[in-house]
Amino acid sequence: MARFLAEEHRIFREVFRRYLRTEVVPHFKAWEDERRVPRSFWRDCGAQGFLCPWVSPEYGGGGGDFGYSYVILDEVGHAGLTLNLTLHSDVVVPYLDSYATPEKKREWLTGCVSGDIITAIAMTEPGAGSDLQAVTTTAVRDGDSYVVNGQKIFITNGMDCDLVVVACRTDNKVAGIKSLSLIVVEAGTPGFVKARQLDKMGMHSDPNAELVFADCRVPASNLLGEENAAFKYLMAHLQRERLLIVLQAQSLAERILELSLDYAKKRVAFGRPIGLFQHNQFKLAEMATEVALGRSFLDDLVQEFLDGNDIVTRVSMAKWWVTEMLNRLAYQGVQLHGGYGYMEEFEICRLYRDARLLTIGGGTTEIMKLSIAKRMAL
Repeated sequence: MARFLAEEHRIFREVFRRYLRTEVVPHFKAWEDERRVPRSFWRDCGAQGFLCPWVSPEYGGGGGDFGYSYVILDEVGHAGLTLNLTLHSDVVVPYLDSYATPEKKREWLTGCVSGDIITAIAMTEPGAGSDLQAVTTTAVRDGDSYVVNGQKIFITNGMDCDLVVVACRTDNKVAGIKSLSLIVVEAGTPGFVKARQLDKMGMHSDPNAELVFADCRVPASNLLGEENAAFKYLMAHLQRERLLIVLQAQSLAERILELSLDYAKKRVAFGRPIGLFQHNQFKLAEMATEVALGRSFLDDLVQEFLDGNDIVTRVSMAKWWVTEMLNRLAYQGVQLHGGYGYMEEFEICRLYRDARLLTIGGGTTEIMKLSIAKRMAL
């Protein structure tokens, strides 16, 4: 175990691992084919204590530390799964916990913990991805309400969400990021339309959606924190999000190495296991080395995060390197499997597709390098 994990984390890991093996893995292929995880899964995870384990017991949570989130995502990856529990539990819900009013926290957090409320966050627009200054969605104050207009795209959990945190512009007189606010829009609100589910390359069980807001009127109390302060809030939480992406990429890379080693030992060609060919041995040795380097970097970074240190530069380094490493390993894993690696019935084929997103989501590799360069006093 990592040095920041205790005995209770180990016990939790064993319980969650058994749950994945018995209740999730047997059904995951069907969920991929259906392009949807059933709501019963969310409620079951909530009942087992697997959603938002860090939330205060006041709202039904376990009051646990970051180690529980680490264990959950680590085990999901090691099982070869790409479930998006983390987006809900560790990306969106922290905004509600940090910036919602006490009344709204009581209204929302209990459902987030139980799985009765599924969340999403909507920042990206057709013309605004990494550049938040280009956001055009607006929220105009009108008495005790905000009227939201705009369009968001690539929104994970968008088709299933019961509430979505929307990045929008609340002051048209102020340019750029200084006019951004975060407003919660609940499903069923007139003018909030889940326009379409997007057909994407991988991670099929996590539906992405295009969302439209047309004169969508929401209570002013749904504002998170203060007006025009969204960029500050996003930056405060973004390092945790990127750290979790690094963990997802690392655990999936370890799964790919496991699959590749197993196949190399069992697959026979020219009269012997393919793992005995020197070229394949070199490739597997390279894969094992990169996985070991990634895990060491990740766990050091998590410790720094838990210690409250500034990890902006190092998490940017880890985000681009580990996700790119994952894609290198996915390529080599498919190549090692040969024709079988190209078949959907083999797990390595799906992981090859799923891996591609992680160099893009949460900030592209190029954006990560720009962030690093800015801190190098060039």
